[in-house]
This record gives sequence, structure tokens and C-alpha cells, in this order.
Amino acid sequence: MRGCASNIGGLCEVRMRLYYMRGVVLAGLLALSGCSAFAPKLEAPRLALVSAAMTSGDIFSQTFLVRMNVQNPNDRELPVRGIDYQLFLEGDSFAEGVTPKSFVVPANGEIEFDITMRTNFVSSIGRLLSRLHGKDKVSYVIEGKVLTDISMLKKIPFRESGTVDLATVR
Repeated sequence: MRGCASNIGGLCEVRMRLYYMRGVVLAGLLALSGCSAFAPKLEAPRLALVSAAMTSGDIFSQTFLVRMNVQNPNDRELPVRGIDYQLFLEGDSFAEGVTPKSFVVPANGEIEFDITMRTNFVSSIGRLLSRLHGKDKVSYVIEGKVLTDISMLKKIPFRESGTVDLATVR
């Protein structure tokens, strides 16, 4: 390096270490950005609420069996470890959790599965009933993350909305 002949107080050594550290940081950043380039590009799966049935309940808590449909718009199968979800009915938080079973959604295919959801009357059912006013359909939003077994793509965020006909609620 130029100017190292005088080497006043190890200044040359300090400069060399600084250049070395910059190079290490730059190499690390390039490696991280390179890894994201190899991550598979997948569209988020589409989820829809198919039906719901109360399986047990009292004034304090209720348990529902909710049937969901998940569609995979990708040209490769989607190995799902679980779905971390939050369900809103008529704008209010109704239930949240993580599905306990893993499954595989075929490429460009779909699958239905059941989720057991628990809620309590005071925070969910009471508000929902007060908003229905005789309606036959309930609007919903389900959002969260699909947890996958795909390396470099462990979580796929999703947000879906729709309506479910109360006549299909068993």
C-alpha cells in the first residue's frame, strides 16, 4: 500500500484490517442476496372457508370444526407443515391458532382439511350474533402464514376473504 513506508504507529496495519473487514462484510451481503435468488418463487396458496359446525359449547367456550379448502396455484406440490391463521367473522377476531397436522397440496391442485377452533362467547359469538341482523351469509377474512417444508421458503403469507352461507353451517 502507498504511504505504508512511514507506518506511523501501525496506521498501515489498521488500514489493512479495515479493508479486510469491509471485504468480509461485502462478501457476506453478496452471499445472503445470492441465497434469496435461489429461493423458489411461489404464489401464495388460496384458502377458503367451506363450512363450520359447532361440536361442543357452553356459555364460556365453544368448539367448532371448520372445513377449509386450500388451492395451490403453483406447478410444484406444496408440503404444508401447518397453517398459522387468524380468522375474522364480520370484522371481528373469531379464532386463531396453528393447524396441528401436515399435508401436501398437489401441484395446481387443491385439498380440503378440518381445523378445530375454540372461541369464547363473550369475545366472539356474542358480537357476531349482534351483527348478523337476520343475514344468511357471514363475511370472513382469514390471514396468516402457510408453514412449509420447502428449504429457503419456510413461511408463505396469505390473506383471503369471502362469505360463507349460514345454511351450510352444520
